[in-house]
Amino acid sequence: MNNNQSASYQAGQAKGQAEEKGSQLMDQASNAAQSAKESVQQAGEQVQLKAQDAVEAVKDATGMNK
Repeated sequence: MNNNQSASYQAGQAKGQAEEKGSQLMDQASNAAQSAKESVQQAGEQVQLKAQDAVEAVKDATGMNK
């Protein structure tokens, strides 16, 4: 293998490694985004349940729940 072939091979190797690293970073970012989305959804559900509980407590306190 001459110097040009060797340099070309090494450049191809570096490109492949960079593409793989980029793919891994994109996967990590996607996983982080999905996790954040799920956390926000869970928080929203908890807030909604607490609001419903508060409405029921007000109804009970004011006698509207009868």
